[in-house]
Amino acid sequence: MLLQGETLFYIQVRVGSFPPTARAREISNRIEVLAKDGSIDISQLRISSNETTQTVDIRLKDEVIVTLSSDDAAAENSTQLALAYDYRNVIVEAVEAYRHAHQPQQIALGAIYSLILSLVTLVMLLGMYRLVWVTDRKVRTLEGTRIQDLRLFGNTLLTADRVADLIIETVRIARFVLVFALIGLYISLLLSFFPWTKPVSKGILQYFLVAVNALWNRFVGYLPNLFFLVLIIVITRYVLRIIRFFFAEVRRGRIVLPGFYQEWARPTYNIIRFAVLAFAATIAFPYLPGSDTAAFRGVSVFLGILFSLGSSGAVANFVSGIILTYSRAFIIGDRVQISDTVGDVIEKTLLVTRINTPKNVTVTIPNAMVLGSHIINYSGSKRDPSTPPLVLHTTITLGYDLPWQQVHKALITAAQKTALILPEPPPFVLQTSLDDFYVSYELNAYTETPAQIPKIYSDLHQNIQDCCNAAGIEILSPHYQAMRDGNVLAVPEVYWPKGYAPPGFRIVPLASPEQDTAK
Repeated sequence: MLLQGETLFYIQVRVGSFPPTARAREISNRIEVLAKDGSIDISQLRISSNETTQTVDIRLKDEVIVTLSSDDAAAENSTQLALAYDYRNVIVEAVEAYRHAHQPQQIALGAIYSLILSLVTLVMLLGMYRLVWVTDRKVRTLEGTRIQDLRLFGNTLLTADRVADLIIETVRIARFVLVFALIGLYISLLLSFFPWTKPVSKGILQYFLVAVNALWNRFVGYLPNLFFLVLIIVITRYVLRIIRFFFAEVRRGRIVLPGFYQEWARPTYNIIRFAVLAFAATIAFPYLPGSDTAAFRGVSVFLGILFSLGSSGAVANFVSGIILTYSRAFIIGDRVQISDTVGDVIEKTLLVTRINTPKNVTVTIPNAMVLGSHIINYSGSKRDPSTPPLVLHTTITLGYDLPWQQVHKALITAAQKTALILPEPPPFVLQTSLDDFYVSYELNAYTETPAQIPKIYSDLHQNIQDCCNAAGIEILSPHYQAMRDGNVLAVPEVYWPKGYAPPGFRIVPLASPEQDTAK
């Protein structure tokens, strides 16, 4: 039974053909008529018993307001007379409160309260916006000093400026929540000052309290899961610290594992670290908020499908990176050739390999492509002292008319004059083929600086030219030599034999520097 939105008492049983809802509606209408008619003295309500119908009535003179049966008393675990007196007192208090709230003085007072409430609410809103502005400036001044990078498991998750942005956004979200709650409270209080809107005010306040209560209950219920998540994070963090310390000592050579190379320490740590984090995430997943909801599961399945469809190449690169790491095909700093790319390895991850070419061009190669290509490592001998140094070789072709001993001597002399060529083991020459018109001479020399191969080859070729010219060896095609018609030798004039002059060619003595000055 309601009066202006407020429940006075409940009607739970039927009387005759009247169901409880119809009875409650009729009683509410009668009480509302009494409340609106200020000429009626509500204290005149009386209790009377009807012996014929075995009911108890609450009457105002001859008009029946409420009829109570024995079933009504039984539903409330009371007697008919006691229940009637209770209902009569409730009706009297409700009608008096209704009439009091509708008095002009109370309505005017409600208007004054509304004005004061509006001013207070406006001041609070301006204060919250001012507080957020001050907080924003204060956080910016603390950035880099009190506010540091956010790190987890040794990795930087957020830089200091991003942490500051996160704090500011959190404050703004809190401001939004407070503004929303303040406006809701303002509307609820504002409506409660007037009798016509008071039921709506109670409804709004009830909705807000129900929402707050539901959130609080969920938070309290989630505390065990939150504790478990914190425990997982702490344990995982210390396990990773122990693993990182162990492999750092292996990398420094303080801990020696038979058959385990020092350069394997960092990639092995990364792999184990990934496995530990994946295991921790798997354990923590059921304790995440909303992990048991259908929406969360649907999003998880969707992301899993996307990852499965789009990660085939990444998985191939990842597996290839592991194989390349433990096969020791190359390490950082090695001079290598992968397919057509030659350069120094500057970075090797589980997904890609980066090479810096002699022209200072950085080339990024997916590990799957590296594993599928042939790899030439020029620095392999440098890593293993028991392996002979790297052998550089170059080939020239000369005619059969030249004594091979003379050619060998000139080529070895050229190698010995070249910087970064080792004197020991000594350079040597191989005659790799006897062709129709020429012999192929391959000069081989040792070096321990594979990073300087282009420079060494350039110097070596220059010295070969000089030494061959000094020995009177023409580096030209025998085809051209067989067709000579008396033209000038294909070597610089200073290397010509003494007294040599081709037909039709006159040797003019060169002037001395003193003669040139006199002229």
